[in-house]
Amino acid sequence: MRPINLIPPEQRRGEQAPLRSGPLAYILVGALVAVLAGVTGLVLTGNEISEREGEVARLEVEDARETARAERLAAYTQFRDISEQRVATVASLADSRFDWERVMRELALVLPRNAWLTSLAASVTAGVGAGGGADGGSGLRASAPGPALELSGCAAGQEAVASFVTTLKDIDGVTRVGVESSELPEKEDGGASEGGGGSESEGDECRTREFIAQFQIVVAFDAAPVPVFASSGEVAPAATETAETTSNESSEGESSEGE
Repeated sequence: MRPINLIPPEQRRGEQAPLRSGPLAYILVGALVAVLAGVTGLVLTGNEISEREGEVARLEVEDARETARAERLAAYTQFRDISEQRVATVASLADSRFDWERVMRELALVLPRNAWLTSLAASVTAGVGAGGGADGGSGLRASAPGPALELSGCAAGQEAVASFVTTLKDIDGVTRVGVESSELPEKEDGGASEGGGGSESEGDECRTREFIAQFQIVVAFDAAPVPVFASSGEVAPAATETAETTSNESSEGESSEGE
């Protein structure tokens, strides 16, 4: 027959006593594992933060050292920039240089005997007035962006003005010649008014006879180079010249020939 133990399990002694177990033991083990993982993660995070802080401090020291070095070398950089700017300015001036001496010499050679000038203005760009300041200029001068001559004077008749315009085209480099105005003196009571008419000032009036025409001419040199800084609104370095000339002998001689 098979033996049967009738003693309740909780009162048994010896090897046959059952082991007491439950979920509490597993909960405690899991909590200990979680705490260990947390402590390990905290330690690793602290170590990484310390490494990053050390790297930041090292980079700050290197940045300060390089900044100090750049400040020491800033003077050389500024000197190089100034040198390059001056070289560019000199090159621009050299490229845009206009030979006004040659133009004036040729103008003196082609000026006819029956015409004379009362004023002359030469400028490298349309934005320069006769005194070197900014000036819009006349309509014809404003249409010429490059060097140009503005001539004012008188000639013995309209045919003489036309002949003078044709002669001006013989100057080397001239691309076009425009006549701003060419007027004879106004007549009053059938005769020529003394000192002429028109809107010209008394000092510039040269129409002393009824056949003398007063003109304003613009001679353009469109093929000549224009300074690069002249287009940016700055006044180009002057090549502006003015001359006031009055030839009493020529005017008296031409007047006598006309009479």
